[in-house]
Amino acid sequence: MSEKESKCVVYLDGRIIGSVKDGAEFASEIRKNRRLGAITGEINVAYIRKLNEVHVNADRGRARKPYIIVEDGKSKLTEELKMKLESKEIDFNFLLRRGIIEYLDAEEEENCYVALNENDITKRTTHLEIDPASIFGLTVNISAFPEFNTVGKHSIAVNFTKQSQGLYAINFNNRYDPRAFLLFYPQTPIIDSTAYRTLGLQRHPSGQNLVVALSTYYGYNMKDAIVLNKASVDRGMGRSVFFRTYSDEERRYAGGQQDHFKVPPATTDGYAGEHAYSKLSEDGIIENGMQVKEGDVLIGKVSPPRFLEEQTSFGIGEEKSRDNSVSLRAGEEGIVDDVMMSETTGATKIVKVRVRSIKVPEIGDKFASRQAQKGVVALIVNQEDMPFTKDGIVPDLLLNPHSLPGRMTLGHIIEMQGAKAASLAGRHFDATPFSKNGKERIDEYGAILENYGFDKFGDEALYDGRTGRRFDAKIFNGVVYYNKLLHMVSLKLQVRSRGPVQILTHQPTEGKPRKGGLKFGEMERDALVGHGASLSLKERMLDQSDKAEIWICKNDGDIGYYDYIKNVPVCQIDKGNNLERVEISYAFKLLLDEIKSMHILPRVMLKSD
Repeated sequence: MSEKESKCVVYLDGRIIGSVKDGAEFASEIRKNRRLGAITGEINVAYIRKLNEVHVNADRGRARKPYIIVEDGKSKLTEELKMKLESKEIDFNFLLRRGIIEYLDAEEEENCYVALNENDITKRTTHLEIDPASIFGLTVNISAFPEFNTVGKHSIAVNFTKQSQGLYAINFNNRYDPRAFLLFYPQTPIIDSTAYRTLGLQRHPSGQNLVVALSTYYGYNMKDAIVLNKASVDRGMGRSVFFRTYSDEERRYAGGQQDHFKVPPATTDGYAGEHAYSKLSEDGIIENGMQVKEGDVLIGKVSPPRFLEEQTSFGIGEEKSRDNSVSLRAGEEGIVDDVMMSETTGATKIVKVRVRSIKVPEIGDKFASRQAQKGVVALIVNQEDMPFTKDGIVPDLLLNPHSLPGRMTLGHIIEMQGAKAASLAGRHFDATPFSKNGKERIDEYGAILENYGFDKFGDEALYDGRTGRRFDAKIFNGVVYYNKLLHMVSLKLQVRSRGPVQILTHQPTEGKPRKGGLKFGEMERDALVGHGASLSLKERMLDQSDKAEIWICKNDGDIGYYDYIKNVPVCQIDKGNNLERVEISYAFKLLLDEIKSMHILPRVMLKSD
């Protein structure tokens, strides 16, 4: 190996700045100077042995994490320093300046050997975690017992937390958010963590503590489906309100023209009919408290025409206007909650209308626990038909027991037992990750349950509400913090018989707001082909989509047209009348036209019967 190849290349923020003989020694020297305060603590260095490269990072935007430095098998954070921290003689920044704690980025972590606890420190250890819970991010730390669930479930649980409905802001009544969900009766969790309390999330709760039994119910809660107690729903469980804000402004256009808020006159282009504007005030804006449904106009507005005005027969330009009103979205209804009128920075008038609708849990709505146990409501059962205990406790929610072992979400089971014990004892329990091991927790909660006359593991004898008979097996039940997610049937339900089509392809429009159809794709087509349902396939993909009748010339295979004056079909090439009417998809006709635009003449050859 040549001298040039043996040298270790040094990169600073991804750019080569030179080379050194010994990369490991160079990286060690930088760390030593950083801990002594000779260079800034913002710098991180990593020696990559496989590539024989040193990467020095000092750029902005790096995620960095603090670690306690370990030297000669001992933590530099001594008991004396811990006591001074508790008495507030010193602070965290003191430890940073003295080289007791340092921040590492993702690249430098590759050169480290980190211990979770002081008992795990060996001669090879370089750093110690400040707290074992810090291996998780904030979002995972606010859930309960994440260390007992598989890693893959953490990201799913975090997403469900983001999608949960709750008290998102205390001043929600003064806000005009595009979309907002507000839970009527939010509760703080019985079991929470240090991160949850530190962030003050109890001021913005996003769920409710439900009594949950792990039981099937006549096959209704198969897989991820859940069964709810109707009495609990009637008492307000999972009930929420949905706000949607509609806004518009009087824009100004070149030439001195501008929009106007008013009830559009009948002469306006695109006039929707008198009934659509019946709920507007004289100024063209709807009032508070009005009940509105799909198609009702909320803000009446007229705009100048898109193109220049045409001259009338007398040579005088006629003043035209078009309807540009704001209507309630397709498939929605509600009550006008509030109307705000203001001005933009450009001194144009702006109007915002907030519409609210009450969302009561129904079949198809989605719920999830903090352990990523999602479920869609399959049935809402009368309380008298639900299982019950000897004390008359009726579960709010029935979860299929198969949901837990397959996904290995043991945190869900521990939360059920712990929250049940906490409910009986009238206190909150801590679920900070790694603060106790599983056996300690189960024994602690079990002792409380036994003290109140329950089984150690929370199992109880339940009775079938329909028959009154006692179940042979004991049913595990407890309390779990469940979130109602923003995926609700009432906001997704989409039905269409006939409606608007796209101008280009003549196929139905796409999406709920445009009254669109549901996409029938390749895989759905394959399913019908597999069943041999060819007529269903034709009906779905031709008759109910973009069926078009065209004339094909039998002589040259080109597309012709029908001459309504002579009452005969005509071919454009040979000017003959030997044409056949054929049903095709309009998208295919569009393809033929596009091929013609490239100076290629496609021919459709017909077979004789």
